[in-house]
Amino acid sequence: MTTETLAVLAVTVTAAAFVQGSSGLGFALIVAPVAGILDPGLLPVFVLASMIPLNVYVAWRERASLDLRGASWITGARLAATPGGLALLLLIPDRAIGLFTGAATVLAAVVSLAAPAFAPGRAAYLGAGAVTGLTETATGVGGPPLALVYQHRPPAELRATVAVCFLIGEIASLGLLFATGEGRAEDLGWAALLVPAIAAGAWASRLVHHRIDARRMRLFVLGFALVSGLGLILGM
Repeated sequence: MTTETLAVLAVTVTAAAFVQGSSGLGFALIVAPVAGILDPGLLPVFVLASMIPLNVYVAWRERASLDLRGASWITGARLAATPGGLALLLLIPDRAIGLFTGAATVLAAVVSLAAPAFAPGRAAYLGAGAVTGLTETATGVGGPPLALVYQHRPPAELRATVAVCFLIGEIASLGLLFATGEGRAEDLGWAALLVPAIAAGAWASRLVHHRIDARRMRLFVLGFALVSGLGLILGM
């Protein structure tokens, strides 16, 4: 990896950590398309590994607002769907992983923007967990289904619950990827190297997360996802 590529990734993960630490979503939607453009081989391990320290921090910071019931249903479905995400990754040719990630990002953003408000129940939790298990294991992008479920809940509840669901799911996906030989150790190294950048973004989010306009931040994240996802598709 060149110095220029590493610098771009550092700026990207800092901004993404700030956005997700503030709003509860957005890290993978921001990082995955950029990583895919720079080096498709970074997907999905680099994105999954990069999110772990961020989600540990957010889950601890917002622990009082955790929706334990929802997180339990989502996590159960997410873990059950993880092998399906691995199968999906194996079916996608290496040269097409960036294209698939771009398409998944754009579709997720469009669905998130168009979905009406609703009160989530067990079926919604299970559906969100299953879709997240498939897409996050295959591409690193898994936030939009969880955002759909919690988008009309208090921001602290969204941040806490999404962080816990992500954290457990990321560890499970990484474990399965490496157990089956689909993970690259060097991608863990790049993620570890960028922990200070992630920490900087997470620390900055601490200053504003309690007063940020969550609706505007959500629209910004989804708009960025649309543009970057389309850029990834057109660049393939």
